[in-house]
Amino acid sequence: MNYFFIAILAILMIAIFISFLRFIKGPTAADRTVALDTLTTIATAGLVFLGYMFQRYIYIDVALIYGVLGFIGVIIIARYLERAL
Repeated sequence: MNYFFIAILAILMIAIFISFLRFIKGPTAADRTVALDTLTTIATAGLVFLGYMFQRYIYIDVALIYGVLGFIGVIIIARYLERAL
């Protein structure tokens, strides 16, 4: 079971690295916004996984709140970009 946890954590780290690269190198603001949304989704999945791994279900509640706040943040950024362009 430990190899399973290590594999999932490695996949999450690779996904975070790739999304962070897109966030840094994104040629447009829309690309950076999508990368930020992807990062919040990956972080939410990571929090749910850590909650399962450590048997601390408060992490799942934190992940739900973080997911909602991340969604609202992306909506606000998209509205700003819509007005700016």
